[in-house]
Amino acid sequence: MLLTIPYKKDLPDAKYRYSMGFRYGMMKYTGALLMCVLLFSSCTESKFLFVFNRVSVKHYPADTPFVYNVKINVAPEDISQADQKTLSDNLPQYVDDSLRSRKTQRFGLFYRIKNPPIFDTQSISHSITFMRAYLNAQGYYHTHFRDSFYIDTFNNQQRTTVVFNVDPGKVTIIDSLSYNLGTNNLQRIAEQERVQKNSLITPGKSPFAKALIGNELERLVNVYKNRGYLLLSRDNLYAEADTFNAELLQLPVDPFEQAETIQEAEAKKNENPTASIAIKTRIASNDSTALIDSSHFIRYRVGNIYFYPETRYTQVPDSLLKNPPPVLYHDSAYTMYGTRGEFHFKPLRRNSFLTKGNFYHERLYAKTITNLSAIGAWQNVESRTTFRDSNIVDFHYFLVPAEKENVTISLEASRNTGADPLSTGTLLGLAVNATYVNRNVWHSAVQATTSFVNGVELSLNQNNPFLQTFQSSLSHAYTFPNIIIRPVKHLLIRNNENINTEKTTISMSARYSERSEFFRLRSLVTNMSFNWRIKNKYWEWRVPNVELYSLDTLDELKKQFVYNPFLRTAFNTGSIVSTIVSFTSAYTPLRHATQNNYYRFAVEEAGALTGFIKPLQDKVYRYIKVEGEYRKSFNFARTSFVMRAFAGVGYNYGQVGNTLPFYKQFFAGGPNSMRAWQLRQLGLGSSLLSDTAGTKGNAFRDRYGDMQLEANLEYRYKIADFSSLKLGGALFADIGNVWNIKKDSLNPESVFKLSNLGRDIAIGIGTGLRFDFNYFLLRIDGGIKLKDPARRENDGWLDIAHFTWQNHEFERRNSSGAVISPNRNNFAIQLGIGLPF
Repeated sequence: MLLTIPYKKDLPDAKYRYSMGFRYGMMKYTGALLMCVLLFSSCTESKFLFVFNRVSVKHYPADTPFVYNVKINVAPEDISQADQKTLSDNLPQYVDDSLRSRKTQRFGLFYRIKNPPIFDTQSISHSITFMRAYLNAQGYYHTHFRDSFYIDTFNNQQRTTVVFNVDPGKVTIIDSLSYNLGTNNLQRIAEQERVQKNSLITPGKSPFAKALIGNELERLVNVYKNRGYLLLSRDNLYAEADTFNAELLQLPVDPFEQAETIQEAEAKKNENPTASIAIKTRIASNDSTALIDSSHFIRYRVGNIYFYPETRYTQVPDSLLKNPPPVLYHDSAYTMYGTRGEFHFKPLRRNSFLTKGNFYHERLYAKTITNLSAIGAWQNVESRTTFRDSNIVDFHYFLVPAEKENVTISLEASRNTGADPLSTGTLLGLAVNATYVNRNVWHSAVQATTSFVNGVELSLNQNNPFLQTFQSSLSHAYTFPNIIIRPVKHLLIRNNENINTEKTTISMSARYSERSEFFRLRSLVTNMSFNWRIKNKYWEWRVPNVELYSLDTLDELKKQFVYNPFLRTAFNTGSIVSTIVSFTSAYTPLRHATQNNYYRFAVEEAGALTGFIKPLQDKVYRYIKVEGEYRKSFNFARTSFVMRAFAGVGYNYGQVGNTLPFYKQFFAGGPNSMRAWQLRQLGLGSSLLSDTAGTKGNAFRDRYGDMQLEANLEYRYKIADFSSLKLGGALFADIGNVWNIKKDSLNPESVFKLSNLGRDIAIGIGTGLRFDFNYFLLRIDGGIKLKDPARRENDGWLDIAHFTWQNHEFERRNSSGAVISPNRNNFAIQLGIGLPF
């Protein structure tokens, strides 16, 4: 029998304290949140002004005006907001060096200026010249500048602020694009590109920008290289621009009409400036320094292909060309040289994509180099070309073998704690990993990997068993340097020259896990996966994926089934026969080099076929599970801002269990997710069942759900550098929770409902330190539960006016009168290796 201890709401003045605490707590929270927003705004080097001075100046010239700040205002009249932001971000880079005061950031919040330059008005004119050149390169040829400066006296400092008001005017538009390439074949290929609308320049829309025109020339060069023009380069093409108004070619005889026509043409040009672009070759150039060898305009065919797979670092490729090793393999197109016979020819042939007799293709050549390098059997790949018969080119690949075998042993640690290092719920995780790699099994560049992992979770609370969790696993995998099943290869990647790094992995792993006094789990997992990459997109298809499990439920878990019957549906013994498709992509936008984007999407389907077999219907799980993740980072000189969003959902439609098996479910908390909560201690929804159930302090409180939503924001900044150690800091906010998706009458608050999202959502904020040792990064994060769905007071929001390190709402007495506390802490400390995302 359990009795509730009176707390706060049972006191005589509970209503008054509750309402006042809520009011003032929310006011303080709102004020703190606004301060955080201001800090974030300022830390990203924006122009936001604080009420206190955040910039200190050191070693400034005495009694002399010095450059303190430069402001550039871009007029928005004739340009879009996106273009205005781009110009505002880039124009400061073209300010004259003598007008720059170097700011260094300290602790992510403050700035220091050291040795600022003496202010000189000539620097203003120089800066305008440089900025005008930049604007011209972007297509703005009708720019206007207005400059000014003012001097503020601060103590004995004469701080000078220079202001540039920039009116870039209307951008010049390319109204026509033509080609004059000298040879019929070059002209024909360019015209085909125009018909297929592959050009980066769209007449009537594209700006007359040097970068755009340069990119178009580079694109054309790549097109020609993929059509056989091996030696053609960027120097062989140039763009000729003409901004002349054709109306001026037909001037009237009357001089007054001439003046009027010229004035109208000039006004029209200023209102809608245009330019015509003609792309030409330098064959007919009169500039002797620009004369190009005629061989650059020859279409070359692929000749013989030679491999040197046993090249050593001490060997010079040019010497091997003159004195090659003995021939180990030879046919009409390929020759392989070697002395020891360390490699078979097949993996080389499968990853060679140039075909003898065909025209040279730059992308297929690059694919060959990339695939051979990615196999892992060779640590370096170089190539040489030799020419013969006027238009035949032979290829020689020199491959330096990697170390065939190696063993690595690593130690991993993580810590998950509550209000203090010795509080209840503190867990210390340790893992020892041993990995053996053989990079050339069967002399076929097949990589074999064997891993042995032993890990434990230790409790530092005297009331709990010292050994909380024990895990041990042994896995073995073979990775082939191609897709070994031809029908699969034909189905997935046939005739796609953009495909790179094809691989097939066959793996098997056995694992034993024991959660002290709760369960023992044994598993055997085997699968075959096919991997390939298309440019920056990486795909993986696992089929089949077979997982066999054996679960023993121990006494404490059986007791939890009484208080939380829904747990029983997740802790079922069943097998899995599934297929998994995943997709990841990471890239940096061309126009935003300081930004990085990352996408991941995965789908797993289990039991679609095996579930129809009657003897297996009560033994095999049937479910579908979908998850997606997106990350974006904005990188600055000494700071970065990172955003992450994750969503996952799974649905069990079979006869085994009512949810996903717990080893397939989602969970939150820990060093890499919702850091204000301990590992697996958030959720489900706003349910209290895991907090209030149980008769012992070490009751099973792990949370697993069929659905998870999470968003993370993190601002990272550098603090100091100490030789090989870089010390950094971070401010973060985590938002999310875990739910079930099927109705549960015994635990209705654990089910996801859109109408309850505001109540169910959890919010944690915090700060941390990063110790970057170059080869690994140690991270310590401290998070506070700003909004906890399991906190019933203040609608879950933290009451700053009555802050406590622990939430005592769920303390209870047992039949003997002893106090039982689930020890829900209001914050957590996390120790992790590497960045959280």
